[in-house]
Amino acid sequence: MKKSLLKIYKTLLKHFGYRNWWPAKTKIEIIIGAILAQNTNWKNVELAISNLREAKVLSYKGLQETPVDQLAELIRPSGYYNVKAQKLKTFVEFLSEEFSGSLMMMFREETSILRDKLLSVKGIGPETADSILLYAGQHLVFVSDLYTYRVMTRHKLLPEKADYHQIQKFFQDNIPEDIDLYNDFHAQIVTVGAKYCNKTPKCEECPLREFLPIEQSE
Repeated sequence: MKKSLLKIYKTLLKHFGYRNWWPAKTKIEIIIGAILAQNTNWKNVELAISNLREAKVLSYKGLQETPVDQLAELIRPSGYYNVKAQKLKTFVEFLSEEFSGSLMMMFREETSILRDKLLSVKGIGPETADSILLYAGQHLVFVSDLYTYRVMTRHKLLPEKADYHQIQKFFQDNIPEDIDLYNDFHAQIVTVGAKYCNKTPKCEECPLREFLPIEQSE
């Protein structure tokens, strides 16, 4: 299984090139992006982040000092903006109370402990927590999402009933423990998922067509 996953990764890398993900200038920008990315596409997140940057509130202090209703208007392009504005405020409160507003202090926390703490924050689920840990904190956790589920189940590498934890464990058990690999592999899956393995798959055009079970590839 380890060879199969690495072969999939190398196939995607050859097709798409290194993805250089997560596109952000600061750790707090990555965290904001991870929260805003819930239930929307990245183009909408980019518009919201651009608004925050122009308003000069794309920072811990900026989020802390901006009224929630004003924050909601700035992130309107990301959808569910009132809910997401409150999620950003809740995270800032968590960071202030638990780590005196210091991301450096937060990311010094042991991975499993910090993950549990992040999951205790209202509005942060497993995918968002793991994105924060991996991309902003350089913690060794593999991020799973809907695209990961689709790619793995459609290629019969995991059962259709596989949950988030099972998918994550499958990767962590079968690829080398390497932050750059975790980072780029997930980014590659997001790319192939968005382009080919979406709700209606485009298997004929997909670079992973060779990995399909015989009955699906015919």
